[in-house]
Amino acid sequence: MHKLLIGLFSISLLFSCSNIKQATQTNLSPSLKFINSIEIPYNQNFKETKIGGLSGIDYDKKQDIYYLISDERSQVNPSRFYTAKIHLKNDELQAIDFQETNTLKNQEGKIFGNWLSTPETSADPEDIRYNPKKKSLIWSSEGARVLSTDKNVLQNPSISFMDLKGNYQNQVSLPSNLEMQKEEKGPRNNGTLEGITFDKNYKNIYTVVEEPLYDDGDKATVEKGGLIRFYKFNVKTKKNTAQYTYQLEAIAKAPNPKDGFAVNGVSAIQYYSEDQLLVVERSYSVGTQACTVKVFLCDLSKATDVKDIASLQNQSIEVASKKLILNMDDLGIFIDNIEGVTFGPKLSNGKQSLLFVSDDNFSDKQKTQMLLFEVN
Repeated sequence: MHKLLIGLFSISLLFSCSNIKQATQTNLSPSLKFINSIEIPYNQNFKETKIGGLSGIDYDKKQDIYYLISDERSQVNPSRFYTAKIHLKNDELQAIDFQETNTLKNQEGKIFGNWLSTPETSADPEDIRYNPKKKSLIWSSEGARVLSTDKNVLQNPSISFMDLKGNYQNQVSLPSNLEMQKEEKGPRNNGTLEGITFDKNYKNIYTVVEEPLYDDGDKATVEKGGLIRFYKFNVKTKKNTAQYTYQLEAIAKAPNPKDGFAVNGVSAIQYYSEDQLLVVERSYSVGTQACTVKVFLCDLSKATDVKDIASLQNQSIEVASKKLILNMDDLGIFIDNIEGVTFGPKLSNGKQSLLFVSDDNFSDKQKTQMLLFEVN
């Protein structure tokens, strides 16, 4: 989760002295038709919580209910997730009706601590997915790497299994390159597991780091993108089975002032078909309130498995192919900090719906938006 208001395809690519190749996609790609959007009012109250920070969403089609996770780190209300009904009328978003809220529990069955007072006991929730076969949930936390005079926190990211009430069940076993380090190795703070998704049969979990690992090179800049890793985990064994390289886009707009905060990274993913994922890249620069959000179809089938490669720099590897299928700048509406995506119900014409949700960072200068698209 990036606090966006703080302080306010060629086939062959040469990148960071590496022989990076990107395969072309030969199959048909989807297109996304925008239908409409609605907003959740700022600081809307629900069962003694403030609705905000919505960073992940998933749909249970059998119960026609959505799961939404808040990325609050127990500063005001405990870290939590919601269930909601999202009502469509004439195939358009009409209203969001929140049903329940449940706190996230740690391995000891306790709620997570307050980031401000006990940061080592806190969590940074980012995404949530429902498993209809197990009638259970998984969720990701970004962890933390803060080394300063007033805070010294090294907290690994995580993907945890829980029941429908938020009680801890198990978690995946992270590879060593996802462990936070005092040195500039491994994950960057606030740049890890933003997006998670199951495959079609719920046998595997895919996740991705939002920004490059220190070992893999520089963050995206206005001039060029960066290299990040996708991770594949086996649901049964909880082990990492493969890692793939993905080429980030450059930051969409220069910050104003020039030395102001700017970022581009992957904020959400959604399984699409075998070896294919919808990938949301979210770019933000100080001086422009809106975000530039692009959706790509990513194909991992020909990408090199880099699980045993310590650094992506100076390597001869093939990265996942990607094809732009939507730039939300083209919609002609304000787009905020999109961090969640899920397939919804079928529309009346039989087409699949796709929904996005934005994280307002609990700021009155941002919006909690829900956007509805038709998949063609």
